[in-house]
Amino acid sequence: LILHSDLGSQYTSEKFAEYMEKKQFKHSFSKKGCPYDNACIESFHATLKKEEIYRVNYLNFQAARRAVFEFIEGWYNRKRIHSCLGYMTPQETEDSIKGAA
Repeated sequence: LILHSDLGSQYTSEKFAEYMEKKQFKHSFSKKGCPYDNACIESFHATLKKEEIYRVNYLNFQAARRAVFEFIEGWYNRKRIHSCLGYMTPQETEDSIKGAA
């Protein structure tokens, strides 16, 4: 598991670092003064919330988990085009890269 966070004191404390090490989590930080290094995942989370999470009332955790998986694997990666990928889907982009290799 990779946890990406900002440089807030709650994430840079020794106690938190010990917890992360105990759980064998990798901690990823934004670089100081660089707000863009996490922009990609923040954009994804915004899309996930706007296009799925805020539109549905889930019955339980399992239903929410299944719906998020289906959104990512069934829609976001395979059907939703992305301007930063030349208006291709992530799957089409990955397939074209594998084909070129």
